[in-house]
Amino acid sequence: MSVCSNLLRMGNASETSLFVSKISKENDFLLGTVYTIFGVLSLVGNTVLLFVAYRKKSSLKPAEFFIVNLSISDLGMTITLFPFAIPSAFAHRWLFTELMCTSYAFCGVLFGLCSLTNLTVLSSVCWLKVCHPNYGSKFSSSHACLLVVGVWCYAGVFAVGPLVGWGQYGSEPYGTACCIDWHAPSYSLSAMSYIICLFFFCYIMPCTIIFLSYAFILMTVRGSRQAVQQHVSPQNKIVNAQTLIVKLSVAVCIGFLMAWSPYAVVSMWAAFGDPEMVPPMAFALAAMFAKSSTLYNPMVYLVFKPNFRRSLCGDAAKCKRALCPCICQPGATQKGICSSSSRFVKEECNSTRLSNGLHESHRACRHCPEGGSGQWLDTTPQRTARILTGSTHSEVAVSQLSNELQSDFL
Repeated sequence: MSVCSNLLRMGNASETSLFVSKISKENDFLLGTVYTIFGVLSLVGNTVLLFVAYRKKSSLKPAEFFIVNLSISDLGMTITLFPFAIPSAFAHRWLFTELMCTSYAFCGVLFGLCSLTNLTVLSSVCWLKVCHPNYGSKFSSSHACLLVVGVWCYAGVFAVGPLVGWGQYGSEPYGTACCIDWHAPSYSLSAMSYIICLFFFCYIMPCTIIFLSYAFILMTVRGSRQAVQQHVSPQNKIVNAQTLIVKLSVAVCIGFLMAWSPYAVVSMWAAFGDPEMVPPMAFALAAMFAKSSTLYNPMVYLVFKPNFRRSLCGDAAKCKRALCPCICQPGATQKGICSSSSRFVKEECNSTRLSNGLHESHRACRHCPEGGSGQWLDTTPQRTARILTGSTHSEVAVSQLSNELQSDFL
Protein backbone atom coordinates (compact mmCIF):
# COMPACT_ATOMS: atom_id res chain seq x y z
CA MET A 1 0.00 0.00 0.00
CA SER A 2 2.82 2.36 0.89
CA VAL A 3 4.57 1.52 -2.40
CA CYS A 4 1.43 2.46 -4.36
CA SER A 5 1.16 5.70 -2.41
CA ASN A 6 4.76 6.53 -3.13
CA LEU A 7 4.30 5.84 -6.83
CA LEU A 8 1.18 7.99 -6.86
CA ARG A 9 3.02 10.84 -5.16
CA MET A 10 5.89 10.48 -7.61
CA GLY A 11 3.45 10.59 -10.52
CA ASN A 12 1.76 13.70 -9.17
CA ALA A 13 5.12 15.30 -8.54
CA SER A 14 6.26 14.61 -12.09
CA GLU A 15 3.06 16.11 -13.49
CA THR A 16 3.38 19.12 -11.23
CA SER A 17 7.00 19.67 -12.25
CA LEU A 18 5.86 20.20 -15.83
CA PHE A 19 4.04 23.34 -14.65
CA VAL A 20 6.89 24.83 -12.64
CA SER A 21 8.87 27.62 -14.30
CA LYS A 22 12.26 26.63 -15.69
CA ILE A 23 13.55 30.20 -15.75
CA SER A 24 14.47 32.55 -12.92
CA LYS A 25 11.92 34.53 -10.92
CA GLU A 26 13.42 37.78 -12.17
CA ASN A 27 12.91 36.74 -15.80
CA ASP A 28 9.38 35.58 -15.03
CA PHE A 29 8.61 38.93 -13.42
CA LEU A 30 9.94 40.68 -16.53
CA LEU A 31 7.81 38.46 -18.79
CA GLY A 32 4.74 39.14 -16.66
CA THR A 33 5.32 42.90 -16.89
CA VAL A 34 5.79 42.78 -20.67
CA TYR A 35 2.70 40.57 -21.06
CA THR A 36 0.68 43.08 -19.04
CA ILE A 37 1.73 45.94 -21.32
CA PHE A 38 1.07 43.86 -24.45
CA GLY A 39 -2.33 42.76 -23.14
CA VAL A 40 -3.55 46.28 -22.34
CA LEU A 41 -2.33 47.75 -25.65
CA SER A 42 -3.75 44.86 -27.66
CA LEU A 43 -7.11 44.98 -25.90
CA VAL A 44 -7.47 48.73 -26.39
CA GLY A 45 -6.10 48.80 -29.94
CA ASN A 46 -8.14 45.93 -31.35
CA THR A 47 -11.31 47.06 -29.57
CA VAL A 48 -10.95 50.56 -31.00
CA LEU A 49 -10.22 49.20 -34.48
CA LEU A 50 -13.33 47.00 -34.39
CA PHE A 51 -15.39 49.95 -33.15
CA VAL A 52 -14.15 52.16 -36.00
CA ALA A 53 -14.84 49.36 -38.52
CA TYR A 54 -18.35 48.95 -37.12
CA ARG A 55 -19.00 52.69 -37.40
CA LYS A 56 -17.99 52.70 -41.08
CA LYS A 57 -19.26 49.22 -41.93
CA SER A 58 -21.31 50.46 -44.88
CA SER A 59 -18.18 51.74 -46.66
CA LEU A 60 -15.80 48.87 -45.87
CA LYS A 61 -14.03 47.50 -48.93
CA PRO A 62 -13.95 43.69 -49.34
CA ALA A 63 -10.21 43.61 -48.61
CA GLU A 64 -10.87 45.40 -45.31
CA PHE A 65 -12.99 42.48 -44.15
CA PHE A 66 -9.73 40.63 -43.55
CA ILE A 67 -8.42 43.53 -41.47
CA VAL A 68 -11.51 43.22 -39.28
CA ASN A 69 -11.14 39.44 -39.09
CA LEU A 70 -7.50 39.83 -38.11
CA SER A 71 -8.53 42.12 -35.26
CA ILE A 72 -11.11 39.56 -34.11
CA SER A 73 -8.52 36.78 -33.98
CA ASP A 74 -5.99 39.07 -32.25
CA LEU A 75 -8.60 40.13 -29.71
CA GLY A 76 -9.53 36.48 -29.15
CA MET A 77 -5.89 35.63 -28.47
CA THR A 78 -5.60 38.58 -26.08
CA ILE A 79 -8.69 37.59 -24.09
CA THR A 80 -7.93 33.86 -23.90
CA LEU A 81 -4.16 33.90 -23.34
CA PHE A 82 -3.01 36.98 -21.45
CA PRO A 83 -5.30 36.57 -18.39
CA PHE A 84 -3.68 33.17 -17.78
CA ALA A 85 -0.11 33.93 -18.87
CA ILE A 86 0.27 37.08 -16.76
CA PRO A 87 -0.57 35.69 -13.27
CA SER A 88 1.32 32.46 -14.02
CA ALA A 89 4.45 34.41 -14.94
CA PHE A 90 4.25 36.46 -11.75
CA ALA A 91 3.60 33.31 -9.68
CA HIS A 92 6.59 31.52 -11.28
CA ARG A 93 4.40 28.49 -12.18
CA TRP A 94 1.23 27.54 -14.06
CA LEU A 95 -1.62 28.39 -11.70
CA PHE A 96 -4.45 26.54 -13.42
CA THR A 97 -5.56 22.99 -14.11
CA GLU A 98 -4.37 20.62 -16.83
CA LEU A 99 -7.73 21.07 -18.60
CA MET A 100 -7.16 24.83 -18.64
CA CYS A 101 -3.70 24.15 -20.03
CA THR A 102 -5.24 22.25 -22.95
CA SER A 103 -7.81 25.01 -23.52
CA TYR A 104 -5.05 27.64 -23.42
CA ALA A 105 -3.01 25.72 -25.99
CA PHE A 106 -6.05 25.18 -28.23
CA CYS A 107 -6.91 28.90 -28.24
CA GLY A 108 -3.30 29.87 -28.91
CA VAL A 109 -3.05 27.56 -31.93
CA LEU A 110 -6.52 28.47 -33.26
CA PHE A 111 -6.15 32.25 -33.09
CA GLY A 112 -2.49 32.23 -34.11
CA LEU A 113 -3.11 30.12 -37.22
CA CYS A 114 -6.22 32.11 -38.02
CA SER A 115 -4.18 35.33 -38.03
CA LEU A 116 -1.48 33.86 -40.26
CA THR A 117 -3.98 32.28 -42.68
CA ASN A 118 -5.93 35.55 -42.74
CA LEU A 119 -2.81 37.49 -43.75
CA THR A 120 -2.10 34.89 -46.44
CA VAL A 121 -5.56 35.30 -47.95
CA LEU A 122 -5.29 39.09 -47.69
CA SER A 123 -2.01 39.08 -49.63
CA SER A 124 -3.62 36.90 -52.33
CA VAL A 125 -6.60 39.26 -52.61
CA CYS A 126 -4.28 42.26 -52.90
CA TRP A 127 -2.33 40.44 -55.62
CA LEU A 128 -5.56 39.71 -57.50
CA LYS A 129 -6.82 43.30 -57.31
CA VAL A 130 -3.52 44.95 -58.26
CA CYS A 131 -1.98 42.49 -60.73
CA HIS A 132 -5.23 41.24 -62.32
CA PRO A 133 -7.72 44.14 -61.98
CA ASN A 134 -10.18 42.59 -64.45
CA TYR A 135 -10.73 39.74 -62.02
CA GLY A 136 -10.03 41.75 -58.89
CA SER A 137 -12.84 44.20 -59.68
CA LYS A 138 -15.28 41.30 -59.45
CA PHE A 139 -14.16 40.43 -55.92
CA SER A 140 -17.16 41.27 -53.74
CA SER A 141 -18.10 41.33 -50.10
CA SER A 142 -19.74 37.92 -50.39
CA HIS A 143 -16.48 36.46 -51.70
CA ALA A 144 -14.65 38.02 -48.75
CA CYS A 145 -17.12 36.54 -46.26
CA LEU A 146 -16.69 33.07 -47.75
CA LEU A 147 -12.91 33.36 -47.51
CA VAL A 148 -13.16 34.53 -43.89
CA VAL A 149 -15.17 31.39 -43.06
CA GLY A 150 -12.57 29.31 -44.90
CA VAL A 151 -9.79 30.91 -42.84
CA TRP A 152 -11.43 29.84 -39.57
CA CYS A 153 -12.08 26.31 -40.87
CA TYR A 154 -8.48 25.91 -42.01
CA ALA A 155 -7.13 27.05 -38.64
CA GLY A 156 -9.71 24.90 -36.83
CA VAL A 157 -8.49 21.69 -38.49
CA PHE A 158 -4.99 22.08 -37.03
CA ALA A 159 -6.25 23.35 -33.67
CA VAL A 160 -8.61 20.37 -33.21
CA GLY A 161 -5.97 17.81 -34.31
CA PRO A 162 -4.28 17.35 -30.91
CA LEU A 163 -7.69 17.02 -29.23
CA VAL A 164 -8.50 13.94 -31.34
CA GLY A 165 -5.12 12.24 -31.11
CA TRP A 166 -3.23 13.84 -34.01
CA GLY A 167 -0.45 15.59 -32.11
CA GLN A 168 -0.43 16.57 -28.44
CA TYR A 169 -0.90 19.64 -26.29
CA GLY A 170 1.27 20.15 -23.23
CA SER A 171 3.23 22.64 -21.18
CA GLU A 172 5.74 24.99 -22.77
CA PRO A 173 9.39 24.09 -22.07
CA TYR A 174 9.70 27.18 -19.84
CA GLY A 175 6.81 25.96 -17.65
CA THR A 176 4.36 28.85 -17.22
CA ALA A 177 2.26 28.44 -20.37
CA CYS A 178 0.93 25.72 -22.69
CA CYS A 179 1.07 24.99 -26.40
CA ILE A 180 1.87 22.04 -28.68
CA ASP A 181 4.04 19.41 -27.00
CA TRP A 182 7.28 19.84 -28.93
CA HIS A 183 8.87 16.84 -27.16
CA ALA A 184 6.21 14.41 -28.40
CA PRO A 185 7.76 13.76 -31.87
CA SER A 186 10.68 11.99 -30.19
CA TYR A 187 8.39 9.12 -29.12
CA SER A 188 5.19 9.47 -31.23
CA LEU A 189 4.89 9.13 -35.01
CA SER A 190 1.47 10.78 -34.91
CA ALA A 191 2.92 13.83 -33.19
CA MET A 192 5.78 13.89 -35.70
CA SER A 193 3.41 13.83 -38.70
CA TYR A 194 1.28 16.58 -37.10
CA ILE A 195 4.23 18.91 -36.56
CA ILE A 196 5.56 18.28 -40.09
CA CYS A 197 2.17 19.16 -41.59
CA LEU A 198 1.85 22.14 -39.24
CA PHE A 199 5.28 23.45 -40.20
CA PHE A 200 4.68 23.06 -43.94
CA PHE A 201 1.00 24.06 -44.31
CA CYS A 202 0.90 26.69 -41.57
CA TYR A 203 4.30 28.35 -41.90
CA ILE A 204 6.32 27.50 -45.02
CA MET A 205 3.40 27.64 -47.48
CA PRO A 206 1.76 30.81 -46.05
CA CYS A 207 5.09 32.64 -45.91
CA THR A 208 5.84 31.65 -49.50
CA ILE A 209 2.43 32.85 -50.72
CA ILE A 210 2.78 36.14 -48.85
CA PHE A 211 6.27 36.75 -50.21
CA LEU A 212 5.37 35.92 -53.81
CA SER A 213 2.14 37.94 -53.70
CA TYR A 214 3.80 41.12 -52.54
CA ALA A 215 6.79 40.58 -54.85
CA PHE A 216 4.46 40.48 -57.87
CA ILE A 217 2.54 43.47 -56.52
CA LEU A 218 5.77 45.46 -56.14
CA MET A 219 6.79 44.73 -59.73
CA THR A 220 3.33 45.69 -61.02
CA VAL A 221 3.18 48.93 -59.04
CA ARG A 222 6.64 49.98 -60.15
CA GLY A 223 5.71 49.38 -63.78
CA SER A 224 2.53 51.47 -63.62
CA ARG A 225 3.64 54.23 -61.24
CA GLN A 226 4.24 56.86 -63.93
CA ALA A 227 0.91 56.19 -65.60
CA VAL A 228 -0.90 56.60 -62.30
CA GLN A 229 0.90 59.88 -61.51
CA GLN A 230 0.16 61.44 -64.92
CA HIS A 231 -3.61 61.04 -64.75
CA VAL A 232 -6.01 62.32 -62.12
CA SER A 233 -9.35 60.57 -62.30
CA PRO A 234 -11.77 58.80 -59.97
CA GLN A 235 -10.49 55.46 -61.24
CA ASN A 236 -6.95 56.40 -60.29
CA LYS A 237 -8.18 57.43 -56.86
CA ILE A 238 -9.47 53.87 -56.44
CA VAL A 239 -6.09 52.51 -57.56
CA ASN A 240 -4.36 54.76 -55.01
CA ALA A 241 -6.67 53.50 -52.28
CA GLN A 242 -5.87 49.89 -53.22
CA THR A 243 -2.14 50.71 -53.21
CA LEU A 244 -2.48 52.10 -49.68
CA ILE A 245 -4.18 48.92 -48.51
CA VAL A 246 -1.34 46.90 -50.05
CA LYS A 247 1.32 48.97 -48.27
CA LEU A 248 -0.40 48.66 -44.91
CA SER A 249 -0.98 44.93 -45.44
CA VAL A 250 2.72 44.47 -46.18
CA ALA A 251 3.56 46.28 -42.93
CA VAL A 252 1.23 44.05 -40.90
CA CYS A 253 2.54 40.89 -42.57
CA ILE A 254 6.16 41.81 -41.94
CA GLY A 255 5.40 42.57 -38.28
CA PHE A 256 3.48 39.33 -37.84
CA LEU A 257 6.13 37.13 -39.47
CA MET A 258 8.92 38.81 -37.52
CA ALA A 259 6.97 38.13 -34.32
CA TRP A 260 6.27 34.44 -35.04
CA SER A 261 9.47 33.42 -36.85
CA PRO A 262 11.61 33.10 -33.69
CA TYR A 263 8.98 30.83 -32.15
CA ALA A 264 8.81 28.72 -35.33
CA VAL A 265 12.61 28.32 -35.38
CA VAL A 266 12.86 27.37 -31.70
CA SER A 267 9.91 24.96 -32.02
CA MET A 268 11.43 23.16 -35.00
CA TRP A 269 14.72 22.97 -33.11
CA ALA A 270 12.95 21.22 -30.25
CA ALA A 271 10.79 19.00 -32.48
CA PHE A 272 13.48 17.73 -34.85
CA GLY A 273 16.57 18.07 -32.67
CA ASP A 274 17.39 17.37 -29.07
CA PRO A 275 14.71 19.09 -26.93
CA GLU A 276 17.04 19.17 -23.92
CA MET A 277 19.49 21.33 -25.86
CA VAL A 278 16.95 24.16 -26.29
CA PRO A 279 17.32 26.71 -23.47
CA PRO A 280 13.97 27.39 -21.72
CA MET A 281 14.69 31.12 -21.90
CA ALA A 282 14.86 30.87 -25.71
CA PHE A 283 11.32 29.48 -25.73
CA ALA A 284 10.16 32.14 -23.27
CA LEU A 285 11.52 35.01 -25.37
CA ALA A 286 10.17 33.50 -28.60
CA ALA A 287 6.71 33.15 -27.01
CA MET A 288 6.88 36.77 -25.85
CA PHE A 289 7.65 37.98 -29.39
CA ALA A 290 4.83 35.82 -30.76
CA LYS A 291 2.30 37.41 -28.40
CA SER A 292 3.39 40.87 -29.58
CA SER A 293 1.80 40.07 -32.97
CA THR A 294 -1.58 41.15 -31.59
CA LEU A 295 -0.37 44.77 -31.46
CA TYR A 296 0.64 45.39 -35.06
CA ASN A 297 -2.70 45.32 -36.87
CA PRO A 298 -4.46 48.10 -34.87
CA MET A 299 -1.25 50.10 -34.63
CA VAL A 300 -0.70 50.15 -38.39
CA TYR A 301 -4.29 50.68 -39.54
CA LEU A 302 -5.41 53.20 -36.92
CA VAL A 303 -2.28 55.31 -37.34
CA PHE A 304 -1.60 55.12 -41.07
CA LYS A 305 -4.92 54.41 -42.81
CA PRO A 306 -6.53 57.82 -43.51
CA ASN A 307 -10.22 56.86 -43.49
CA PHE A 308 -9.83 54.78 -40.29
CA ARG A 309 -7.88 57.60 -38.67
CA ARG A 310 -10.38 60.30 -39.69
CA SER A 311 -13.28 58.19 -38.45
CA LEU A 312 -11.52 57.69 -35.12
CA CYS A 313 -10.72 61.41 -34.82
CA GLY A 314 -14.33 62.29 -35.63
CA ASP A 315 -15.66 59.97 -32.92
CA ALA A 316 -13.08 61.29 -30.46
CA ALA A 317 -14.14 64.87 -31.23
CA LYS A 318 -17.79 64.00 -30.61
CA CYS A 319 -16.92 62.42 -27.27
CA LYS A 320 -14.87 65.47 -26.33
CA ARG A 321 -17.75 67.83 -27.18
CA ALA A 322 -20.17 65.67 -25.21
CA LEU A 323 -17.94 65.40 -22.13
CA CYS A 324 -16.39 68.89 -22.13
CA PRO A 325 -18.87 71.43 -23.57
CA CYS A 326 -17.81 75.07 -23.41
CA ILE A 327 -19.79 77.03 -20.85
CA CYS A 328 -21.22 80.28 -22.17
CA GLN A 329 -22.94 82.62 -19.74
CA PRO A 330 -25.55 85.09 -20.97
CA GLY A 331 -24.36 88.65 -21.10
CA ALA A 332 -22.91 91.13 -23.53
CA THR A 333 -19.29 90.34 -22.75
CA GLN A 334 -19.80 86.60 -22.97
CA LYS A 335 -21.78 86.98 -26.21
CA GLY A 336 -18.89 88.78 -27.83
CA ILE A 337 -16.42 86.12 -26.74
CA CYS A 338 -18.65 83.30 -27.93
CA SER A 339 -19.33 84.95 -31.28
CA SER A 340 -15.65 85.50 -31.96
CA SER A 341 -14.91 81.92 -30.84
CA SER A 342 -17.52 80.48 -33.16
CA ARG A 343 -16.23 82.52 -36.10
CA PHE A 344 -12.69 81.27 -35.37
CA VAL A 345 -13.83 77.63 -35.17
CA LYS A 346 -15.82 78.00 -38.38
CA GLU A 347 -12.83 79.46 -40.23
CA GLU A 348 -10.61 76.68 -38.87
CA CYS A 349 -13.04 74.02 -40.06
CA ASN A 350 -13.40 75.61 -43.49
CA SER A 351 -9.62 75.73 -43.90
CA THR A 352 -9.26 71.95 -43.61
CA ARG A 353 -8.18 70.30 -46.85
CA LEU A 354 -7.86 66.82 -48.20
CA SER A 355 -4.45 65.40 -49.00
CA ASN A 356 -5.16 66.01 -52.71
CA GLY A 357 -5.82 69.71 -52.18
CA LEU A 358 -9.60 69.65 -52.15
CA HIS A 359 -11.62 71.20 -49.36
CA GLU A 360 -12.98 68.90 -46.71
CA SER A 361 -15.13 69.94 -43.76
CA HIS A 362 -15.05 66.79 -41.73
CA ARG A 363 -15.14 68.42 -38.32
CA ALA A 364 -18.30 69.88 -36.88
CA CYS A 365 -18.18 73.64 -36.19
CA ARG A 366 -19.45 74.26 -32.71
CA HIS A 367 -21.24 77.57 -32.14
CA CYS A 368 -22.10 79.11 -28.85
CA PRO A 369 -25.70 80.26 -28.43
CA GLU A 370 -26.76 83.77 -29.30
CA GLY A 371 -28.58 85.00 -26.24
CA GLY A 372 -29.31 83.31 -22.99
CA SER A 373 -31.39 80.42 -24.28
CA GLY A 374 -28.59 77.94 -23.44
CA GLN A 375 -29.24 76.10 -26.73
CA TRP A 376 -26.32 74.69 -28.70
CA LEU A 377 -26.03 74.95 -32.47
CA ASP A 378 -23.85 72.12 -33.82
CA THR A 379 -23.54 72.33 -37.58
CA THR A 380 -21.47 70.15 -39.87
CA PRO A 381 -20.86 71.66 -43.34
CA GLN A 382 -21.63 69.42 -46.28
CA ARG A 383 -18.64 67.53 -47.67
CA THR A 384 -17.96 68.15 -51.35
CA ALA A 385 -15.61 66.68 -53.93
CA ARG A 386 -14.30 68.20 -57.14
CA ILE A 387 -14.48 65.83 -60.13
CA LEU A 388 -12.33 66.59 -63.19
CA THR A 389 -13.90 65.84 -66.59
CA GLY A 390 -11.53 66.77 -69.40
CA SER A 391 -10.65 70.47 -68.99
CA THR A 392 -13.69 71.26 -66.84
CA HIS A 393 -14.55 70.35 -63.29
CA SER A 394 -17.70 70.04 -61.28
CA GLU A 395 -18.26 70.06 -57.52
CA VAL A 396 -20.65 67.53 -56.06
CA ALA A 397 -21.58 66.40 -52.58
CA VAL A 398 -19.59 63.40 -51.37
CA SER A 399 -22.85 61.83 -50.21
CA GLN A 400 -23.99 61.66 -53.86
CA LEU A 401 -21.00 59.55 -54.93
CA SER A 402 -21.03 55.76 -55.02
CA ASN A 403 -19.96 53.91 -51.87
CA GLU A 404 -16.67 52.89 -53.49
CA LEU A 405 -15.76 56.50 -54.35
CA GLN A 406 -17.06 57.82 -51.02
CA SER A 407 -14.65 55.59 -49.12
CA ASP A 408 -11.70 57.43 -50.74
CA PHE A 409 -12.88 60.71 -49.25
CA LEU A 410 -14.35 59.61 -45.89
